[in-house]
Amino acid sequence: MGIKRIAKHLVEHHWRARRIFTPKVLAAIERAIKSNEATHSGQIRFVVEGALDGAPLFRNQPARERALDVFSHLRIWDTAKNNGVLIYLLLADQDVEIVADRGIDAMVGASAWEAICRRMENDFRSGHFERGVIAGIEAVSKLLATHFPAVPGGRNELPDKPVVI
Repeated sequence: MGIKRIAKHLVEHHWRARRIFTPKVLAAIERAIKSNEATHSGQIRFVVEGALDGAPLFRNQPARERALDVFSHLRIWDTAKNNGVLIYLLLADQDVEIVADRGIDAMVGASAWEAICRRMENDFRSGHFERGVIAGIEAVSKLLATHFPAVPGGRNELPDKPVVI
């Protein structure tokens, strides 16, 4: 466990997430999820966590492992076609992780998810958080639309509202 990472998480804490992801930005992200989900039958959730606290921080939990915990906690795996996708941002580390349920992940694979994450991280390094998140949602939606096209009368199985931890 690096003291540098601990210090970064303790200093940046959650205030930065709330400053960057204002209600206006969160509303734009929610609209992007809603409109993109109209093009496929998949489900997308976006979660931003400002910094790790307590046990996850002192266990030096990697962003990927934390994203898996969030995926499970939010029950993103609980969709009829196993096509839920989590886009997770750990802001203190500026690390994006995409966790996809087995139905879509088997069709897409890790390299496609990783490429979307890296593009988002490039936008974030330039300070373009809203643009990066929306571009990520659009990229994930294109993959979902290819493998899980929209169906008439399809229902929204998961909330579209972004989560700030």
